[in-house]
Amino acid sequence: MSVMELEKAVTLLPQHELKQFAEWFEKYQQDQWDKQIEDDSNNGRLDDLIEQAHRDFELGRCKAL
Repeated sequence: MSVMELEKAVTLLPQHELKQFAEWFEKYQQDQWDKQIEDDSNNGRLDDLIEQAHRDFELGRCKAL
């Protein structure tokens, strides 16, 4: 199915099914984001950022939330 076909199908959904689809899609996007962060972490892509955060904390560049 192409993106255009998918867009067309979504526009034809009844309101209650559109709401269900929107909730499902939001959850799907969140799960994809979590997977990407986990993959990046496991592959060392976040190591430099983590080290910088530790340095900033040690230098007092952080505020309590």
